[in-house]
Amino acid sequence: MDDALSNEFDIVIAGAGMVGATLACLLAESSLRIALIDRNPLVHGKDSDSPERRIDKFDPRVSAISQASQQLFRALGVWEDMISARVCNYSAMQVWDAEGTGSIDFSAAEINQPELGSIIENSIIIAALHKRIAQLENVFPITPFTIESFEYIDRDGRSIVKLHADDGQAICAPLVIAADGANSKLRGLANFECREWDYEQHALVTTVRTQRPHNNTALQRFMETGPLAFLPLRAAQEDGVQHFCSIVWSMLPDQAEWVMSLSEDAFNAELGAALESKLGVIEWSDKRFVFPLRQRHALDYVKESIVLVGDAAHTIHPLAGQGVNLGLLDAKALAEELQRGIKAGRSVADPTVLLRYQRRRKGNNLSMMWLMEGFKRLFAQQDLGVRWLRNMGMSAVDKAGPIKNQLIRKAMGLDS
Repeated sequence: MDDALSNEFDIVIAGAGMVGATLACLLAESSLRIALIDRNPLVHGKDSDSPERRIDKFDPRVSAISQASQQLFRALGVWEDMISARVCNYSAMQVWDAEGTGSIDFSAAEINQPELGSIIENSIIIAALHKRIAQLENVFPITPFTIESFEYIDRDGRSIVKLHADDGQAICAPLVIAADGANSKLRGLANFECREWDYEQHALVTTVRTQRPHNNTALQRFMETGPLAFLPLRAAQEDGVQHFCSIVWSMLPDQAEWVMSLSEDAFNAELGAALESKLGVIEWSDKRFVFPLRQRHALDYVKESIVLVGDAAHTIHPLAGQGVNLGLLDAKALAEELQRGIKAGRSVADPTVLLRYQRRRKGNNLSMMWLMEGFKRLFAQQDLGVRWLRNMGMSAVDKAGPIKNQLIRKAMGLDS
């Protein structure tokens, strides 16, 4: 079985989520044989069909997709499937300090863009990517495949990675890419060293219906205990008035436990007050989910023939919604470097090729991570002087058109 051609590939991608599936689609442009493994079967696009979606039921996990990520999805031919399912483009964002008067209003119109970004349910993104993968001749999904262990073996003088599944399956490739998320099994098995720490916050996510329409505007209020974000959702593409939002509420662990214990009515009242009733009464809320927030960054993205991408390489506070966009930029950079190396006659596991990817992405990811850490710490400070300076700074940035517009373009991925 180990020597069978069907179990030998040029590259194995572990993880068929948003980043892993995107990378598989990008690498399909080459002549490489790509294996895409995951613990769960691929959805084959069935969940992206809009008639099957209830207009009052949304997935609890959504992503704020930047224009750069949208352009990537367009190039892969999957954006239209996402649009046909459900996408909410947002054209404005309001950010304000709960402990003062400082605020910033971002607008796509200020930089002559149609929108700042798009809010999309994660399952819609994955379904569109999996539908595309089903059409590719050189990408081979192997599911379910739960990695149990791996080893290096010699194959005709080349070092090959052999992955073992918990059910006895085994596949081989000279290069394995770990796109298996924040708790990456491959990262752990390969003993990648990481720098990590708890944010000492939990994130609560759910979907709500608000009294007032969101007008395609994202809202974010910074509080002492953590930021609260309301991300606009679109129930149906033809529906002009929208009242559904996905929320991400970062808070202290004890507060999260208490909020999770509230009845729906009590939770809705607490949430409405936390947003200062900007969208009126919270009329309805879906099931709540909570998870701890942890910052993590691998000291290296490359170790022998294993490469980390996306959350396997770095996790970031969700306050700016940049996590998945950073992962998609990882996938794009790695695909470009691999294809560049192949054209130059290098092997896919050539250290020179892989380290080019690391150099391209590590600095950018670290700078964004430290920026988010700085924001988090800044807004947690309750010293009167710090609060005054913070509010003055926000107001100054709001009035400084060139600086504010540069921040907008950076967040949109237009100046990466």
